[in-house]
Amino acid sequence: MGLQPLEFSDCYLDSPWFRERVRAHEAELEKTNKFIKELLKDGKNLIAATKNLSAAQRKFAHSLRDFKFEFIGDAETDDERYIDASLHEFSNFLKNLEEQREILALSVTETLIKPLERFRKEQLGAVKEEKKKFDKETEKNYSLLEKHLNLSAKKKELQLQEADNQVEQNRKHFYELSLEYVCKLQEIQERKKFECVEPVLSFFQGLFTFYHQGYELAKDFNHYKMALQINIQNTRNRFEGTRSEVEELMNKIRRNPQEHKRANHFTMEGYLYVQEKRPAPFGSSWVKHYCMYRKETKKFSMIPFEHRSGGKIGDAELFVLAYCTKRNADTIDRRFCFDLEASDRPGVPVTMQAFSEEDRKLWMEALDGKEAVLINLNKANAKREGSAQLDKIGFTIIKKCISAVETRGINDQGLYRVVGVSSKVQRLLSLLMDSKTCNEVDLENSVDWEVKTITSAMKQYLRSLPEPLMTYELHGDFIVPAKSGSPESRVSAVHFLVHKLPEKNREMLEILVKHLANVSKHAKKNLMTVANLGVVFGPTLMRPQEETVAAIMDLKFQNIVVEILIENHEKIFKTLPDATFPEPISMSVSPPNAPPRQSRRQGQRTKRPLAVYNLCLELDDADSHSSPREDTPTGSMDSLSSQSPTPAFSSSPPGLLDGNDLIMSSGDLAGWTTDLVAHRKARAVYPCEAEHSSELSFQIGAIFEDVQFSREPGWLEGTLNGKRGLIPQNYVQFL
Repeated sequence: MGLQPLEFSDCYLDSPWFRERVRAHEAELEKTNKFIKELLKDGKNLIAATKNLSAAQRKFAHSLRDFKFEFIGDAETDDERYIDASLHEFSNFLKNLEEQREILALSVTETLIKPLERFRKEQLGAVKEEKKKFDKETEKNYSLLEKHLNLSAKKKELQLQEADNQVEQNRKHFYELSLEYVCKLQEIQERKKFECVEPVLSFFQGLFTFYHQGYELAKDFNHYKMALQINIQNTRNRFEGTRSEVEELMNKIRRNPQEHKRANHFTMEGYLYVQEKRPAPFGSSWVKHYCMYRKETKKFSMIPFEHRSGGKIGDAELFVLAYCTKRNADTIDRRFCFDLEASDRPGVPVTMQAFSEEDRKLWMEALDGKEAVLINLNKANAKREGSAQLDKIGFTIIKKCISAVETRGINDQGLYRVVGVSSKVQRLLSLLMDSKTCNEVDLENSVDWEVKTITSAMKQYLRSLPEPLMTYELHGDFIVPAKSGSPESRVSAVHFLVHKLPEKNREMLEILVKHLANVSKHAKKNLMTVANLGVVFGPTLMRPQEETVAAIMDLKFQNIVVEILIENHEKIFKTLPDATFPEPISMSVSPPNAPPRQSRRQGQRTKRPLAVYNLCLELDDADSHSSPREDTPTGSMDSLSSQSPTPAFSSSPPGLLDGNDLIMSSGDLAGWTTDLVAHRKARAVYPCEAEHSSELSFQIGAIFEDVQFSREPGWLEGTLNGKRGLIPQNYVQFL
């Protein structure tokens, strides 16, 4: 479990647990800051002290290997897991270079030092400044509040009103600052992965380029670099989408915090000052407590907590409420007070003080106290109504828009990403949704409607449905397989869930996904890859019923679900799924150790993932004869959502490994063994110890001669040092 999301609604409660989560985020950023600082120091050593280059490289490698990014939520995407594992992979590359050290021919200041220093100064430094302001405002807010609450109720009404206004303005300022600080904390947590890893990636590219003796290793690194660049770009794209959603939610809560109160099992919760009586002549004191009440059980709990004393949480006190009574100003020299009495302590009331009259009314209502004022706090749960429906007109709208897009703008760059003018989009949508004018609108031949207006209208229609196309009910079920499992299990799970959708939803989804698959086939011109389409349509086709930061953190997994639909639409919509929900099959992404070998013993054989170096296939944009592969077997690593580009096949016979170093899984190779070219060379990317006399033992970097595919699925035959034997297929890379 990673860092817990910081909910904007918690800024208004400012609970002890909220402060604990804030401190956890701050500690993680401090750890990142120290890591970057150490990394910068190591990088400068590489530049300044060439005679100690080997030692500096080892230290740098250790720094990379030992650090691990924390993440928000309960799971990571494949791209994020590759990014997390990238530091360990970088460390392995350095170890291989240790015996081949040469004097660096080019300074790495521009590629490594400056970007990390800029990130540390501009991003982490900005968070530190925000923390100082947040801590200062915390002290100021609660000091002023205590001073205000100590005002005598006997003062003139004008003085009291002025004091109330001053406290309210200060409180609003504090909440504004708290919202901005929480937003900045979560933004930097998401940003740091690609901001930290990308400069390191650039450094490694420069390092291998200028190492003559590391030329062969640099070729291997190039494959990994391309895959990681895609991972970084995908993560960056998802970050941009997530950030806009988070900012939108923050602004909604800023405008009306009560309407976006988080649903939980407490009827009411927040801070109250509790009167603690002391023996004469010391009088009484008022201690701040965080209080929680459940109306169903009438259980009231309170925990002493002081923000200004380091945030130490005291011992909790729990009692069953008997009754609640409002205290009038003539009975106590404090405002906003009310009494509670526990059922096991009759006749011994506890006096509480709220922060304001409005706050007291809310507590009185929740506690069923006398003079309670009913205030509706359930607006946030009101169902969003929209005029868009999955009816005949709705299907007509989608079909007309799709037909126009495929006729007029299938090759337009940024298709579905470039938005239309809002007024034109609304005008077109109103015409399309009116049964009297829908059929009269000509989108294919009219110049009145730009393609970007049509695409924006279609997306707006889908967002205006009473519930998302993939339904609230199945939202969580769709997210689960995107967080874990092998490519096959993910596709099977999504396949199963799609057929649980209502018939109209599934029919509409099939029409749309088929269109998006067609759009992705023109990605070389319109630049809308499957991953980019996932970013655009993830939030459009899926959304949680409750808007929270935690739900927005799952936005990237919504994108992956849409990518799976696009890449496997023929199987998902044209065939029936298994009768039972498929269990997820775990898959190691970018394993730091060697992958499991294919078993040659008795029993079921299973397909294994190829080494990480083979995940990314070079795209030769200049090759006009290459064409995208139409059907990618689900067993291939190419079907992994958002981790590699669509492979380009040359005109070579099926199975021929051409200049693009195309490496396929055993599932791809099964039907093409008759066309395979023998006598290839291969290099070991993992060490292996033979478990049988017919197998070869080898170390990383070993070169095999005369490599052929064996009759044993998942195994190759090759020659090493004059000895011929079997080699696990996923332990080597073809040269």
